[in-house]
Amino acid sequence: MIERQDRLRNAALLVVDMQNDFVRVGAPLEVPDARATIGAHLRLLDAFRQRGRPVIYTKFITFPHETLFWEWSPQCRPPTKCCWKGHRRFYADVGRELDCTEIIDELAPLPGEHIIEKFGYGAFHGTPLADTLRALGVESVVVTGTVTQICVEETAREAFHHGFRTTMAEDAVSSFAPTLHAATLQNFAMKFGWVEKSETIVEMLPR
Repeated sequence: MIERQDRLRNAALLVVDMQNDFVRVGAPLEVPDARATIGAHLRLLDAFRQRGRPVIYTKFITFPHETLFWEWSPQCRPPTKCCWKGHRRFYADVGRELDCTEIIDELAPLPGEHIIEKFGYGAFHGTPLADTLRALGVESVVVTGTVTQICVEETAREAFHHGFRTTMAEDAVSSFAPTLHAATLQNFAMKFGWVEKSETIVEMLPR
């Protein structure tokens, strides 16, 4: 059994897909509850940065040609082009056009923080994420972001399979389906890692 104080030893914060095309009002794959997690995200970002711990962001990028993702998320097809890199879209809540794949301004990465572009749900598959974490001396990860039962869960499970102690931040993950959100957190805590509130994670994070 891993001791409570060891769960976040040499931890990194992994922020999954908090992008304009998921978070902004009226976005093609909008997750309204994602906006409610901004405060918890800021709390975690501040804690990790103050302690000099790595912060890594992921971006979901759609291939600009027919893939299986187009079948399950038809918004990725033209003319909508959800999550097409470089595609700009007007978002009414901020009153301007933004690159649809960029991290929302409220949680913008700082210079030097890693951004992993992925072409699937999980952030480890086909990306340098595992090697990046190991090069940084990371032993555990705190996973946040959207969508809980899709990209967040896939990434957190992959982290487990790569040997990283993994905690999902309960109030910093979000979904458009409350029942699936709840079931995902319950299942993850049973077999893959831990689920904790952001305040608890900050308290547990070594200084």
